[in-house]
Order: sequence, then C-alpha cells, then structure tokens
Amino acid sequence: IGTCLAWNSVVLILLYSVVSSFASPTQHVLEKSEVAPSNLTLELKKVYERVISFFTPVTCHHKDEQTLIPCHVGEGLNTTECLENKCCPTKTSSELTCYMPFKDNVQLVFQVLVLVAGGILILGCLPFCCYACLQR
Repeated sequence: IGTCLAWNSVVLILLYSVVSSFASPTQHVLEKSEVAPSNLTLELKKVYERVISFFTPVTCHHKDEQTLIPCHVGEGLNTTECLENKCCPTKTSSELTCYMPFKDNVQLVFQVLVLVAGGILILGCLPFCCYACLQR
C-alpha cells in the first residue's frame, strides 16, 4: 500500500509541476462585432497556446550585447499596456519604452530536462509499481 501511495504522489507532483509551469495566456476580449466561438474550440485554443508557450519560453532580461527590438504594438506605451501586449517595459528612459522579449534557452533546457526525467521516472518505475499493486 505504501508503494502505491508513494507512486501516486510522485506522479501527481510531477504532473502539477509540468502544468503549473505553463505560462498563462493573456485573455482575449471579444469585440462587439465578433462572435463567441464554441467552448470546445476555445478550450483547444487555450491548450494549444499553453503548449506553445511552454516550448517557447521568453524573458525580459537582456545582455549588453543584445539589440532591443521595439514592440510591435507601437511606441509610447506605459508599463501595463506593454505587459498586456506580451512585451517588456524598460526601467531606464534612455532606451526604448517597450521592447520584444528574448528567447530563454536556459528555461527551455530546464523544462525539457524535467519532462524527459519525469518520463524516464514514470516509464522506469511503472512496471515495479504495477507489480506491487497487483500483488495486493
């Protein structure tokens, strides 16, 4: 019983850590002329956006040699507008006020390693746990 409980706890913790690392997408506000899509289509779109954002992590921390690219929504945005458009606000007035985020390769490597390690753990321990549960 202890092995099955431990196995279930490990799987739940692993699934929670993977799901919680998905970046929450910004909410889309419907205009008056737009028609609300069906719930299934909307849910599939949300899942797709979360999967894509999981495998394409970005960061606002830039190194000195990186060139800042202006945000695609325009100049002169305040911090809130900049963040709502998935851009990065600057803290200094000498640079752009809002710029595009950079790819975060370190975060991507970490996330892929966690997924691979979790998969190996599940596939490696599954036969032992199934055997222990069947022995009861």
